[in-house]
Amino acid sequence: MAIFAIGDLHLSLGADKPMDVFPGWQGYLPKLEANWRKLIAPEDTVVLVGDTSWAMHLKDTKEDFAFLENLPGQKWLLKGNHDYWWTTRKKMETFLQANGFDSLHILHNNACIVDGVALCGTRGWPFDDTAAQDAKVMAREAGRLKMSLEAAGELPKLAFLHYPPVYPGACAQEIVDVLHAYGVTRCWYGHLHGKALRFALQGTYDGIEYRLLSADGIAFCPLKIRA
Repeated sequence: MAIFAIGDLHLSLGADKPMDVFPGWQGYLPKLEANWRKLIAPEDTVVLVGDTSWAMHLKDTKEDFAFLENLPGQKWLLKGNHDYWWTTRKKMETFLQANGFDSLHILHNNACIVDGVALCGTRGWPFDDTAAQDAKVMAREAGRLKMSLEAAGELPKLAFLHYPPVYPGACAQEIVDVLHAYGVTRCWYGHLHGKALRFALQGTYDGIEYRLLSADGIAFCPLKIRA
């Protein structure tokens, strides 16, 4: 049971917002599907680190979620900044069950246990926003990450975020402090695209290994993070 991860699929099968208009995204869906089917088996787990669907409302995700449901593996969805359809975990889980999306699950204030390893995470927040309201959101996201890691108990923990917690020369200290407090040594994130990809930290910083998962940053090929 291998574990894979990828982020920022920006699916728009039920909305008129194709990503193919952006450089490097032309024909990305067939490429994504081909890579996915080549690598991932039904018993594998895939973490999607946010910005999964452009749908504005949960009911409008059906075509995007049907695309994911048709792909092999159990998928765990994290919230991204463009997942406007996101609502309470209970409502989302009810929606998934009602529509037969049995391989889709929500990673939010909880942990996914796979073969003795806990998959934990939250959206995070851009740390260069300094307004009081944004400080409150950052604190809330740090709290959500803590809840997810708490749910893992004593198991080894792998952390996933949508926003990058570390840039060259700066970091979201509240988030990083939680990672350290719970002994996390590996963390994956998305959000960055295009020219911003060159700022992605790919390596170890202060004892934690960070890796980028944005779909265009990993050539639309889910990354195996554990065999």
